[in-house]
Amino acid sequence: MYDQVMAATQSRPRSRHHQSRPGRSVVVAPRLADLRGPAEGTVRLPLWLNWSSTGHAFDLADHDMRLWLYQTVLREAGSVADLAAYLDRDTLIALWPELYLPKGVRQAWEDRHAALRAAAAA
Repeated sequence: MYDQVMAATQSRPRSRHHQSRPGRSVVVAPRLADLRGPAEGTVRLPLWLNWSSTGHAFDLADHDMRLWLYQTVLREAGSVADLAAYLDRDTLIALWPELYLPKGVRQAWEDRHAALRAAAAA
C-alpha cells in the first residue's frame, strides 16, 4: 500500500479507556487552567460541536443554557482547542455536579482533575 511508514501524530489528549459515545474517545483538557472560554454573554457553537441545533445561541446568563452548552462541548469536543475556546475553568467546576454527562465523559474528567472529583463529592 504505502512504501513508507507514516508517523501518526496525536494533537488531542484523549482518554484511552473512556468514550463519549461508542467509537469516540473523550477529549480531556490537560489542565483546567487552560479553559478560558467565555463566562458571560452569548455563544454560538460551530457545527462540529452543535450539529443537532445549528445556529443556536446559548445565553450564558441563563443557568439551563449554560448547562446545555457545557454538556454539549464536553460530549462533542474533538480537540483541546474546542474545550479551551468554549469552557471556563471556574464555571466548569461550579456546574460539574449538575451536568448530565455520559459515564465515560464524567469518569475521564474526574480521573484527570481532582477539583472535579471534589466538586462531585460536595
